Amino acid sequence: MLHTHRLWTAALAAALLTASATAGTRPVAAIHKTPRPSTTQEESRTAAQDAEIFYEILLGEITTRSGDPSSGYALMLEAARTSNDENIYKRAADIALQARSGEAALAAANAWKDAWPQSREANRYVLQLLVALNRIADTAAPLQQELLLTKAQAKATAFQALPQLYRRASDKALAASVVQQALASDLKHPDTGAAAWATVGRMRILANDKKGALEAAHRAQKFDPNYEGTALLALELMEEGEAEAAPIARQYFDGQPLPALRLIYARVLVDLQRPAESLAQLQAATRENPSLAEGWLMQAMLQIQNKALDQAEIALQQFTAAAQASATDSANIPGMTQAYLLYAQIAEAQGNFEAAEGWLQRVNNPSDVFNAQIRRAALWARQGELTRARGLLHTLQTTSTEEERVKWMAEVQFLRDAGKYNQALALQAQAVAQFPNDNDLLYDQAMLADRAGQQQTMERLLRQLIARQPDYHHAYNALGYSLAERGVRLQEAKELIEKALTYAPDDPFITDSLGWVEFRLGNHAQALLLLERAFEKRQDADIAAHLGEVLWKLGQHERAKALWKDAQQQHPDNETLRETLKRLGVAL
Repeated sequence: MLHTHRLWTAALAAALLTASATAGTRPVAAIHKTPRPSTTQEESRTAAQDAEIFYEILLGEITTRSGDPSSGYALMLEAARTSNDENIYKRAADIALQARSGEAALAAANAWKDAWPQSREANRYVLQLLVALNRIADTAAPLQQELLLTKAQAKATAFQALPQLYRRASDKALAASVVQQALASDLKHPDTGAAAWATVGRMRILANDKKGALEAAHRAQKFDPNYEGTALLALELMEEGEAEAAPIARQYFDGQPLPALRLIYARVLVDLQRPAESLAQLQAATRENPSLAEGWLMQAMLQIQNKALDQAEIALQQFTAAAQASATDSANIPGMTQAYLLYAQIAEAQGNFEAAEGWLQRVNNPSDVFNAQIRRAALWARQGELTRARGLLHTLQTTSTEEERVKWMAEVQFLRDAGKYNQALALQAQAVAQFPNDNDLLYDQAMLADRAGQQQTMERLLRQLIARQPDYHHAYNALGYSLAERGVRLQEAKELIEKALTYAPDDPFITDSLGWVEFRLGNHAQALLLLERAFEKRQDADIAAHLGEVLWKLGQHERAKALWKDAQQQHPDNETLRETLKRLGVAL
């Protein structure tokens, strides 16, 4: 889920939240009427009634402040009904919320709405409280009323806020249906159709109806191919593994998109292992808006990956200039720590370890120093100074459990990179003992056991993990893939991988594993189909290695070599690819 960085506006949601916030500590003002001489019996009765209302309000506030909001609520609601004052109805609902009584708050809001049927604020209270109480079906009427009262120019913003409003609904399919019904007329209108369908699409994603969301995206695009909401929906679908959403996004970005949206697109493409396309979008974004500091920073990261170090350094210089120009605090410029780390990475790649350490020492932001020190230790480890690197880690102070975990993982990684798999495995076991409930650490321990040649240990740990968390799909996949890679118990391997797919049906890496086991079983046509599907979703070097081998086996040598060559250029250090080429005796 768009690790994503979203631009969805939440104006309506904010308004709804504001409406339900607890009121201030001042008592609600008494009923004010234009003073005139009290000469009649009727006026005397009115004065007495006002005094009674004032007393109820005052007593309700005192009771609430004394720690009995439930009684304060009852008094305030009675005062509201007597006075028919909107502010007092609102205060009664707020007191009920203070008492953590959603039903009482809803009763007050409903009473308020009954007394003031045209009050938009009362309707908003009812709507949000119904959502909070998970009475989703009952939200249809107040939602329709809210949308009817929304001005035409504000409708897109209001639509965009709805998925956030219903995010915590237990029945998200019902929520999607309610929202779609409320938007029925807007879904057909040329001015609102794109925004309405984009909202329906996002609601369907919440309901895990990705195919339905894709259909909504196509409908939105037909109304307005240049609507940014449709592009964002398509990007979210791409992140969810829906490759068919890519043309929708591409059509928008082939036009004149907002530069900030190009950055989101670029991040998604990076996540999908499509760095060349990502770099093209970043270059377009900074060309359109040279002051877009983040775009330059992302360019530098990708160019470093491409070994284009000179270009990366230029991008970092552009980032620094843009970031400094827009900074309000010269001592704390967003992204500067990342820039220092990238400068250090460039220097390290050039073999200038002294310069790399110099860049790392520039990091002085307290929140970033820890990461910089971890990087310094990694720098020493790369130079073969493993003892020095581990020593730095041991002296590094941590301020959170997460930082302690990072320290463990860094040291394990240093040992793994040095080929000291048994030592790494032993250290990983200590980390698991320190964090016994961390299933990810247990999984990593199993993977290290595999690297150390301890396949029985790996299998034991993975089965332990499955017993502990039956839906941990990575464990099924890893065990199945390990069996397939070794060419043993292939039918069991297939069953394990298929089990993993039931939990993560769109995961390209699991699809890759299934394709690989089919290949090992001799089902080459099925293997090709699966691996092509996996590679379409994720252009990963491991998947490319497997797909290329199947193509090679089928006699499609030129296609295989082209695939491998491209993967090698993008990921020159990929171990699976190197082993495949060596085993098949292929030179690119």
